Amino acid sequence: MNYVIAIQDNERSVDIANRCINSAAKHGTTVEMFPAVTPRNTDIYKMAEQEGISINGFSEVYSRLDNCIAAFLSHYSIWKLAAKSNKPVTIFEHDAVVVDRMDNIQFDRVVTLGKPSYGKFKTPTFLGTGPLVHKPYFGGAHAYRISKEGANELIKQAKINARPTDVFLNRDTFPWLQENYPWKVEVNEAFSTIQRTQGCLAKHQYGESYELL
Repeated sequence: MNYVIAIQDNERSVDIANRCINSAAKHGTTVEMFPAVTPRNTDIYKMAEQEGISINGFSEVYSRLDNCIAAFLSHYSIWKLAAKSNKPVTIFEHDAVVVDRMDNIQFDRVVTLGKPSYGKFKTPTFLGTGPLVHKPYFGGAHAYRISKEGANELIKQAKINARPTDVFLNRDTFPWLQENYPWKVEVNEAFSTIQRTQGCLAKHQYGESYELL
């Protein structure tokens, strides 16, 4: 099971999600499109309340609040599917591009497959799967694989200390997080539906033509 999150009423999001699907197919992986939770199609505050998720951790200067909550709930929705599956589930964000094969990856509960898309980072000195080292948290939640056990751990913690998805996935909370190197996935982005300008400045592909949608 492999899903790419796409905003169904945003043509550009759907287009680049299809790019992700096609890039994965070139490397032997089948990916399905997963309809994103958005403030337009879901009462995100009601959904968060029903799931027992506090929204207090989402207020920060880098992201637009409603969109940030919705993005987390999109990931959370797939975690719930993964928690019922006996097979690993891979989650992509729409701007992810697969650059290598992803079969036979050994991991424990949650492993990132993506090259960090913003800020400074460390390059792993190992090949294959090892501990998370590029940052103390995922340098973008654009490509990661989870097991049933990992999904249950994420769901449990989401009800305690939910935050923007990439920093939610951090070593302090989940010391067992892993990454696989060489990275199998990279980000190719020209717009953001979540961040404010301040949250885009450290993005490796941010420039004059970058748009906030």
